[in-house]
Amino acid sequence: MIKLDFITSLNMTDQELYEKARLYGQNALLWRQKFTGLLPEVNRRRLHERHGFGSIFEFAYKLAGLSEQQVKNALNLEASFSDKPMLKALLENGQVSVNKLVRVQSVVTAENEEFWANQAQVLSKTALETLVRDERVASKPKVLPGQDLHLSEEVTARLQELQSKGIDLDTLLTEFLDQREGKIAEEKEAISEDLSRARSRHVPVRIQRIIRKVHGSKCSIQTCHRPAEQLHHTQTFGLSHRHDPHYLAPLCKAHHQIVHTINLKVQEKRSPVALL
Repeated sequence: MIKLDFITSLNMTDQELYEKARLYGQNALLWRQKFTGLLPEVNRRRLHERHGFGSIFEFAYKLAGLSEQQVKNALNLEASFSDKPMLKALLENGQVSVNKLVRVQSVVTAENEEFWANQAQVLSKTALETLVRDERVASKPKVLPGQDLHLSEEVTARLQELQSKGIDLDTLLTEFLDQREGKIAEEKEAISEDLSRARSRHVPVRIQRIIRKVHGSKCSIQTCHRPAEQLHHTQTFGLSHRHDPHYLAPLCKAHHQIVHTINLKVQEKRSPVALL
């Protein structure tokens, strides 16, 4: 006699119900990925036809609820990765979602395949999309920025008045910017010299202020225009235990994840045993 040991949803606590729903959802996504990875071979063998399905799209929809576009993506990726065995294996084994693989498709080559295969496995979809965008921007020829400064009417009028007096605005503004940068450098140095061992990862307000003076409110990655959400310690905090403003950079969530992933890869190469 088999004894069924289960708890119905009515008898679960809110936390138990949430955890079970989360577990089932994660498993459903995993098996859906694995199913999607089989589609190119199913299509190649015309297996769907031998089992009474009108098309590969009907097969995928009825068995796993996949949309026509998802099926097309899987078939296109399989063809696109014909000379990229690592990415092809990730697709066929269902290790990485089609949504992620589609994002790297436009930048991957036979030479950089290993890098993108690794990133697709460890980064979130948003972070991966950000990294792909960075790659595209970096590969474009550098173009000098246009005159797209947005100055208030008052500042514009004052600058025009100075220019009308024969004052060289380039020299004036360069001197002002140099003075500003010099003052910020002095403030950072004073803070750095006064630092003691930090008790937590929380960055003090006075240090946050100086970082904002340097980087503004945006992510410090030049190609990124998202708001900064987190301060990244470029000098590993776990080793230094210091919030040195020389080694802090404001990053958006996606770039913060990317940076930590890259740092982890570097650590693994330097000390593989220590991380076991």
